[in-house]
Amino acid sequence: MRAFIFPGQGSQAVGMGKALADASPVAREVFGEVDEALGQHLFRLMVEGPADDLTLTENAQPAIMANAIATLRVLEREGGVSLADKADYVAGHSLGEYSALCAAQAFDLSTTARLLKLRGQAMQAAVPVGEGAMAALLGADRDKAEVIAGAAVDAILAEGGEQLVCTVANDNDPSQVVISGHRAAIERAVALAKDLGAKRAVLLPVSAPFHCPLMQPAADAMDAALADARIGAPLVPVFANVDAAAIADPGAIRASLVAQVTGMVRWRESVLAMVEAGVTQFVEFGGKVLTPMVKRIAPDADAISVVTMDDIEDLLKKV
Repeated sequence: MRAFIFPGQGSQAVGMGKALADASPVAREVFGEVDEALGQHLFRLMVEGPADDLTLTENAQPAIMANAIATLRVLEREGGVSLADKADYVAGHSLGEYSALCAAQAFDLSTTARLLKLRGQAMQAAVPVGEGAMAALLGADRDKAEVIAGAAVDAILAEGGEQLVCTVANDNDPSQVVISGHRAAIERAVALAKDLGAKRAVLLPVSAPFHCPLMQPAADAMDAALADARIGAPLVPVFANVDAAAIADPGAIRASLVAQVTGMVRWRESVLAMVEAGVTQFVEFGGKVLTPMVKRIAPDADAISVVTMDDIEDLLKKV
């Protein structure tokens, strides 16, 4: 059994998609449709930069999706491969869940692009710049990360400070967990991390504290947007971030995407659940971020990254 998986924010880079578009009219069609849906030259930004503009959440999210879907579409149309025939499940990390749903035809491409543009804008606007932060705890599992996050909040309260948010945002793999919340609490957690068992703690260069309760205004915005969006039944079930379980009902998908904005990305549990469901091969489209995570979570599983035309040709020999 096989899962097609899709990366999240952080996998963007200037130049993304250019070689694919140069080689394939199918890829060019995808990038053109996304540009038209958004009313902006997103593909030009992907190819030429500047990096600071591409990294903006409202640009990075639809760009990463477009790159992943372009890679998949080339495989499907030029390679004659059908997702419904070759994948048993789809899944994505954070915004990658939208890519997964687009891949499985629950959303059309234009709708996906517009939703991600809005999602990026809403997440950026939810917390004033500088008030929130995120940090990666390396060499720490989820239990250890929760202890570190709790200790940071308790330490600030003990000093007479106010109750701040500091919570696990991404349970990525057994050795990498991301925390999110108020900057003061995240910085305190980073300072405490080594003493509480993490190998290292690193503040992340992000513009907002994603996947924590501070994102509630963005969740409200996505609730309204998704209420108006057409969601069809996906060709194959999607493993949702918020509960690490397979869903296929459009109503459940809508609720999951709203909850995902403030909820934890349970990626480690999702991979384990897919393995439990029988998945032995994971194919990541448009990035090389999830593949090493999968290998750390499920060492016996086959994990493949598909980014270039050569990667697509190699995959065609295996599926």
